[in-house]
Amino acid sequence: MNYLTKMSSISILLLLLTGCWSARELTDITIATAMAIDKDNDNYKVTIQVLNPSEIAGDTRSDRATISTYSATGTSIFEALRRITKTSPRKIHLSHLQLIVYGEELAREGVGKTLDFLVRDHELRTDFDIAVAQGTSAKTLVSILTPLEQIPATKIESSIQSSEDFWAPTKEVQLNEFVDMISSKGMEAVLTGIYMEGDPETGMKMKNTEYSNAPVKVHLNSMGVFRGDKLIGWLNEDESKGFNYITDNVTNTVGWVNCEDGGTLSAETIQSITDLQGLWKNGQPSVKIDVQVKANVGDVECKIDLSNPKNIEKIEKKLEQKTKDLIEQSIKKAKDFNSDIFGFGQAIKRSHPHQWRTIEDDWGSLFSNVSTEVNAEIELKRAGMISKPIYDIINRKTENEE
Repeated sequence: MNYLTKMSSISILLLLLTGCWSARELTDITIATAMAIDKDNDNYKVTIQVLNPSEIAGDTRSDRATISTYSATGTSIFEALRRITKTSPRKIHLSHLQLIVYGEELAREGVGKTLDFLVRDHELRTDFDIAVAQGTSAKTLVSILTPLEQIPATKIESSIQSSEDFWAPTKEVQLNEFVDMISSKGMEAVLTGIYMEGDPETGMKMKNTEYSNAPVKVHLNSMGVFRGDKLIGWLNEDESKGFNYITDNVTNTVGWVNCEDGGTLSAETIQSITDLQGLWKNGQPSVKIDVQVKANVGDVECKIDLSNPKNIEKIEKKLEQKTKDLIEQSIKKAKDFNSDIFGFGQAIKRSHPHQWRTIEDDWGSLFSNVSTEVNAEIELKRAGMISKPIYDIINRKTENEE
């Protein structure tokens, strides 16, 4: 290939390499990290939490907040978002949305109509978390500045994930799963509840990020129970843990039991497997729940010799009973709400599809009377580095000195 041919080829390639002609700088766009949706009479009030790029781009922070919030009201989510451009200096980009929070008033009225925009809009991804504000507006929650995370939406999203992974009273629900839960027969939806502690006016100021113990905090508060697209009530912390055991959604948590001579022993769940079976007996549906848990002893504050297998067995039995109690509490509350949040109907459909077709239209009234059998088996794998508790050793030393 001669020199002229080479130069011609290079010139053609350079013409084809147009570069990022459509790219925009971070300072030229407005990125939304959270969206709050509240009821406003017959309309929606939509609040967007957006990044302040200059406050997160560098290594140093000024006295300005890392986020701003903009609100507008409209007959639809789409209209309200476009109205926000009246106050926002740029069009809002939703492609990096991390969190959507529904106000409790709207959630109790029904969220189904809001989902069309969230599913239909091409700009939205579906991997954001959905939650419900409890006792306050969703707008207030997404306006609270948090001390540890620069972006409040990231704080809430991370809290939902870590609480689910290491404590188990919450559940991370994203858009596709939420749509499936509220649209499928034989199951209902749950969403994690979020509430605020402190004065909201203080929480919206940078002052809230300057304390080691922030005066205003955002907390997770177990789970909201839905029937159809409407929030109908709340599970407490124990009932929420029971829900996660039933739905095989426990990876790690901590529980405790009383010792025979006083004091307590805590155990860490390191593995939990649930087998949920739909049964059909004597022409009636029923459900069997078998939970198998592996756990380690984490903290002993009583007199007990863990080198004795009989003592280990006694602790296992107590932990099994407590796990069964959590599960049965959760089932009772769901039956009180008449909401099949566990997917019992789906389990019956999988195992007995023909019989399910005869009852699926009446499942809403049948669920509260369905019989359940709960079994829990817990195996303590490790007792830690010591067999006798430090508490007991200290007491023995004190007694000898006296």
